[in-house]
Amino acid sequence: MAHSTGVGRIRPLGVALMGTSILAGVPQIASAQAQPAPAPAATAPVPAVAPAPVVVIQQIKIEGAQRLEADTVLSYIQLRVGQNWTEAGADQALKDLYATELFSDAQIRNENGLVTITIKENPVINRIVLEGNKHLKEDKINPEIKLAPRQIFTRSKVRADVARIIELYKRQGRFGATVEPKMVRLDQNRVDIVFEIHEGPKSKVRQINIIGNEHFGMKTLSTVMMTKTARPLHFFRGNTSYDPDKLAFDQQKLRQFYMTQGYADFRVVSAVAELTPDKRDFIITYVVEEGQRYKFNDVSVTSQLRDFDGAVLTKALPMKKGQWFNAKQVEDTIDKLNETVGAFGYPNADVRPQYNRDPKTLTMGIVFNLVEVPRVYVERIDVNGNTLTQDKVVRREFRLAEGDAFNSIQVKRSTNRIKSLGYFQEKFDIKQVNGSARDRIVLEANVEERPTGELQLSAGYSSLESFIFQASVKQNNFRGRGQTVGLSGSISRYSKSVVLSFTEPYMFDKAVSMGVDIYRKDYSNYNYYSSSSNTLYSQATTGFQVRVGLPLTEYMSVVGRYTLNYDDVSLSKSQFYSTDSNGNYACNSLLAGRYLCDAEGRRLSSIVGGSLIYENVDSRVRPTRGRMGSIGVDFAGLGGDVSYARLRANGSQYWPLGKGFIFSVSAEAGAIKALSRRNIEGVDDVFLTDRFQLGEPQMRGFDIRGIGPRVVRKPYVSDSTGTLVPSSDKSQWTEDAIGGRYYYMAHAEMEIPLGSGAKEMGIRPSVFLDVGAVWGVAKPKVQDYTSSIFVASRDGNGNALYTQTNSDGTTTTTTNATNTSTGAANTAIGSYISPFKEYYYGDSPRPRVSIGVGFNWNSPFGPFRIDLAHALLHEEGDDTKTFTFNVGTQF
Repeated sequence: MAHSTGVGRIRPLGVALMGTSILAGVPQIASAQAQPAPAPAATAPVPAVAPAPVVVIQQIKIEGAQRLEADTVLSYIQLRVGQNWTEAGADQALKDLYATELFSDAQIRNENGLVTITIKENPVINRIVLEGNKHLKEDKINPEIKLAPRQIFTRSKVRADVARIIELYKRQGRFGATVEPKMVRLDQNRVDIVFEIHEGPKSKVRQINIIGNEHFGMKTLSTVMMTKTARPLHFFRGNTSYDPDKLAFDQQKLRQFYMTQGYADFRVVSAVAELTPDKRDFIITYVVEEGQRYKFNDVSVTSQLRDFDGAVLTKALPMKKGQWFNAKQVEDTIDKLNETVGAFGYPNADVRPQYNRDPKTLTMGIVFNLVEVPRVYVERIDVNGNTLTQDKVVRREFRLAEGDAFNSIQVKRSTNRIKSLGYFQEKFDIKQVNGSARDRIVLEANVEERPTGELQLSAGYSSLESFIFQASVKQNNFRGRGQTVGLSGSISRYSKSVVLSFTEPYMFDKAVSMGVDIYRKDYSNYNYYSSSSNTLYSQATTGFQVRVGLPLTEYMSVVGRYTLNYDDVSLSKSQFYSTDSNGNYACNSLLAGRYLCDAEGRRLSSIVGGSLIYENVDSRVRPTRGRMGSIGVDFAGLGGDVSYARLRANGSQYWPLGKGFIFSVSAEAGAIKALSRRNIEGVDDVFLTDRFQLGEPQMRGFDIRGIGPRVVRKPYVSDSTGTLVPSSDKSQWTEDAIGGRYYYMAHAEMEIPLGSGAKEMGIRPSVFLDVGAVWGVAKPKVQDYTSSIFVASRDGNGNALYTQTNSDGTTTTTTNATNTSTGAANTAIGSYISPFKEYYYGDSPRPRVSIGVGFNWNSPFGPFRIDLAHALLHEEGDDTKTFTFNVGTQF
């Protein structure tokens, strides 16, 4: 009962609540009922709405189609004959048609089951036209454009192409570039798409701010970063344009710099690039935390390789306890250790550094662990990108073969050898790709071919020879086989030459090289200081050389050669010839000197020789590190008319000093010794044409053959007192360089970077120092005549000729010194040589020194080089010069 009673109490409460809810609406109802109801108006009865009749699609008709078939259009929509017609279905059909992007307009109408779809097809693109693009050429923009001729025009694709072109300009630093697409309608529903490009100015970096740098100033840090601020008159300063990729790169460069200075905790908190209000430039702000500076603690090497003692390697480490921590030094040490163990037969060894940082003492301890990792084998070598060059030309430069154990040192060597070919772009590296298994690797040589033909034009100027012109055409990758074929020629005031050459680096696909040179060289030694330019002597050399090379080791090779030369040396007959007492018209040593008369003649030289060559430079075309050297010996006398032994040696070394600086030194020397003696006073045993000559182009700052022994003839003139003295007017002198049996030469050169802007333009300046000398020849007999010298003319029998005046006044030529009819003396026929004195200069091993600057420029019309040099040290008689230049091109 108690339960029933509880329920009963609840029930009336629930009813009361319900009643309250209902009554809440009572006042409004009551109010409505309280007013008298109006009389109902008399209205017509509302008819019932009949349902819309169902229309069944009886037929679907397509209108306006030109290229597309009706069935093709129907395949894009869901309307079908026999379906009920609905407005929703028609709307969906229109959406489906527009989604294809094939139509510029579409309409659907229904006439009692006859559905007509009227379409207007998008036009076909006839061509793509770019206008206004001056800084980005078509070959850079066209790959970014997805629209193409004979494709269907769509607005979405045009918008996408516009965005791609603008993005391309942003990468070039032109953030204000705009692209306006225009459509030119043609017949047959075709259009031309024209992209009108407004490139706008390059967005420069106006200012770079670094916040948080306490220990290094902005000037120091700006030299580290690639991005530079734009400044007036900085024509060669590059990287002044804003580039998001460079922004990220500069953050890494900042971190690398601080890590080399001991700040191991350094980090870039943020990097923000803000566009200036005029939307022309950017302001870049870096926020950095330098952190604490660390020093090296204990540094050691542990080795799991049995051939390497960790304690010995520890002593050879470059970093020492107490020095400032340098992350770059650590990385270089890792590379050096890897290279060392790899060279000793552990190509798969790995150096794993273990860092022990102590924030309390601010020290960094390092343990270099030498660990041997499982071997990885070369599964395959792929060569890609070579359209002209045959695969074998690239593959034979690999120091690894398919199936060999992977060796990073050999991969690096292979990269350098392929670069040294000169057939491909400099930015080349062998890519390593995972193979079909964990212990397999694929090596990919992705090459980008460049022009290997060279058309070289060069010119030089000096006060002695005026202009010198040289031209050569050479194909370094003939028919894609790696062969070299060349034809060169030169002409100047003093020489002419033509050389045809051919080189096969891998004869019969073996590591044996072969080369042939065929040449003709004419040389004329002029009376340098005389405006009449009389020739002192001329040398014509016709011959050929055959070379065969064989590698001994990876970096060393031997080359054998055979040379056959036919030399014809002749003197100026107008100056140095006369008829002797025997009636022979020959060189007069009184006029020419014994050293010139002895050089005259025709000789055959048969020369056999060989060279030992060492080379480990990173590139033969433009080396930046490594060394080259050779020593060669030649013997003449295997037949022919000349007999001598000649020795030559040379070497060079290249060092990259960082930040683009490249320092190089080179040296060479030579000696020649006659194997048979001539025992003629004042005449050297080695022929004039076989001696060493030194000058331009080997020694900048001096003229061609401008250094070393020479004979200078100075005419006598009267001074103010009437005394005969040698003339000081160089235009009246005659000079002849006679060479020497010994020479040496050395060069030191520093290539100076001007910044990335100049680097992109191909400008590479350098400063250089040249040192050299040539000497060692038998002193010629010089002549000194203080009175005029009469040289008599003679007949074919050697008799002196005279002019006889006959009694009737006529003159005749006779061999009689006395007039046969009158007994008077006849007049001798001949010529007078003015008095002169000869000087012998330059036979000294004392060094000649020159310094200068050179500019290399990969100009739009080809490689261009200018050298300006000044001779610091020279001997009396040396010929100096200051300026040379050359220019060429490639094809």
